[in-house]
Amino acid sequence: MATYKIIFTGPVGSGKTTAVASLSDIPPVKTDCMATDMTRQRKAETTVAMDYGRVNLSDGVAVHLYGTPGQERFDFMWEILVGGGIGLVLLIDNTRDDPFQDLRFFVNAFGKFIAETGMVIGIASFGESAPAPALYAHFGITSERVCEAVRTLVHRHTHRQAQALPEHIVPSDN
Repeated sequence: MATYKIIFTGPVGSGKTTAVASLSDIPPVKTDCMATDMTRQRKAETTVAMDYGRVNLSDGVAVHLYGTPGQERFDFMWEILVGGGIGLVLLIDNTRDDPFQDLRFFVNAFGKFIAETGMVIGIASFGESAPAPALYAHFGITSERVCEAVRTLVHRHTHRQAQALPEHIVPSDN
């Protein structure tokens, strides 16, 4: 069975744990502890190591989902978690004081990984602009479309690996 790994990152409270849990076909593994710093102003518990889930695609492919801790003091985990990953989902909470600064910070922190694999930006909270279900309907955001995007990413990654093999092992289409 082929396996792949996708990383979810973003600031504290941007929805990483929720995203991994909602996409996962298995009960997610969480490493939440009581928040003891300024994070308490946003939520009672925070991720201190990672969140983990798995999506089982119909063709036997397993996609492992890893959520990073959002606080910079846990950045040592970021390097560990991206190893072997095929892409990054950066979640931004639009209700935070400076979401563009959050975007710049995480793009810079994961810059090398993004350059090697790619990135998708997700807006985890829309604030008062409209109820999330209305926005999802308007933009056509469904779990099926998210899964199709994952399949496309996995296919693209598999195709790149095949192209890297010597021609005598994998004949070229050209």
